[in-house]
Amino acid sequence: MSLQDDLTAAAQDELDRAMTLGWAQLSKHTPWGDTFEGFTPEGRDVCFERAYMWEHETGGDIRVEVVVYEPRSYEDGVRLTRTITREGAEG
Repeated sequence: MSLQDDLTAAAQDELDRAMTLGWAQLSKHTPWGDTFEGFTPEGRDVCFERAYMWEHETGGDIRVEVVVYEPRSYEDGVRLTRTITREGAEG
């Protein structure tokens, strides 16, 4: 597996985990972000950044962003995003 494929697989897994929280839970803590160290599926040492931020306006949809990169190689990392919509959220 190439480096980019490995980083993408790790980012996809982390984004899937980040999306398990609903809008009602996240809206109380948005904006929020964290960086932590971990491993890719191939065992590479990497940094994970997870962030929740308002997509357009406070109280609206929440943008979920995950970046996975090797230490000292942020610019070569993989960034994935999704949106948790307020529509249909229980509150």
